Amino acid sequence: MDKKRVIELRGKAQMLKPTVYVGREGVTASVAHELTNQVKKTKLVKVKILPSVETDLKEIADDLARASSSELIEIRGRTAVFAKE
Repeated sequence: MDKKRVIELRGKAQMLKPTVYVGREGVTASVAHELTNQVKKTKLVKVKILPSVETDLKEIADDLARASSSELIEIRGRTAVFAKE
């Protein structure tokens, strides 16, 4: 994805509310499945990683991107944005 498109998606993501939450168990099959379904449906999804998760945030975001066949757009704090073309 080119830089211009990433900037555009970041702008759109600012208005989104998180619709997928990653809890204490981290990336589970159900979380990955839900993210996959939402990315297919809406093309842009915001994921909130709860404070109870002790694993590295970047590692969790990369795992989610791989599991859902989507692209990680950005991580800001404990929130990650994923997109699929």
